[in-house]
Amino acid sequence: MTRTIPDVNTVALAVTDGMLHFELALACEVFGSAPAGVTGPWYDLVLCGPGPVRADRFLLEPDHGLDRLACADTVIVPGWADIDEEPPADLVAAVRAAHEAGARVASLCTGAFVLAAAGLLDGLRATTHWAHTHALAARHPRVEVDPDVLYVDSGSVLTSAGKAAAMDLCLHLVRLDHGSSVANVAARRLVVPPHRDGGQAQFVTTPVPAPDNHPLAALLPWVLERLDQPLTVEDLARQARMSSRNLGRHFRAATGTTPLQWLLTQRIRHAQELLETTDHGIDSIAAATGMGTATTLRRHFNRTVGVPPDTYRRTFRTRTHPTSS
Repeated sequence: MTRTIPDVNTVALAVTDGMLHFELALACEVFGSAPAGVTGPWYDLVLCGPGPVRADRFLLEPDHGLDRLACADTVIVPGWADIDEEPPADLVAAVRAAHEAGARVASLCTGAFVLAAAGLLDGLRATTHWAHTHALAARHPRVEVDPDVLYVDSGSVLTSAGKAAAMDLCLHLVRLDHGSSVANVAARRLVVPPHRDGGQAQFVTTPVPAPDNHPLAALLPWVLERLDQPLTVEDLARQARMSSRNLGRHFRAATGTTPLQWLLTQRIRHAQELLETTDHGIDSIAAATGMGTATTLRRHFNRTVGVPPDTYRRTFRTRTHPTSS
């Protein structure tokens, strides 16, 4: 189902004693003000809590009570420190009421325990910080806990792993609401990667060498400059001077996915940029992204993004590069 995006999306941060200040602060940084150069409406950010609350060593004065969550378009539940204790009942009830009222609800790190206690994750795939996935699964057996991903988007309910993955989820929400180009501007301002797929691993089993020494360091930019070409795994392996099997192993370790899936993701991202920032026709964009035909582009785009390219273009006309009149 395509979500209708309000002109001004109210983002409410649900806080209570014991919230982790890092996740709270990064949500404020992402949703608090529009990046320089981005025009049009941004988010209306509000802090909602039961009264003065303590987040680590900081004392916060919320703008509103928890009942205000039910009026928000998006509710963010930051991580909280003491997962051995059940989340506060008033917070759980307020988050449940907000979701029932139609809000999109997202948890950062251990905020997933609040969503699970509210019953919002029952029957859904979800994640949290890898160190606490076993506890989440044991306490809430109806939740399909995935310990190996950065974040999970189930539509109206989203969950993320810890800290850096929380930033990935926040930027994912910006991308859903404002498009890829605006999310990339926000990422550049924050000096973070513009896009990491939610399905990537939370951590890799072996350290990734410094960029200049990594086996894929020269290959990835080479691929990005040739997205209009019909590249295969064999082409990538030949350029990297390794076997296809060895290439797949390095890709899995570095990105958490396969070479073909990574390549498809880059093609879709490039198509999103072109749809937002140019007036090129679908056939032209299909050629520029290596999809070959408009039919192929539409099939992969619809399956990956959830809407057809034409609908995406109408929804996310860029606010940083207006099209010519």
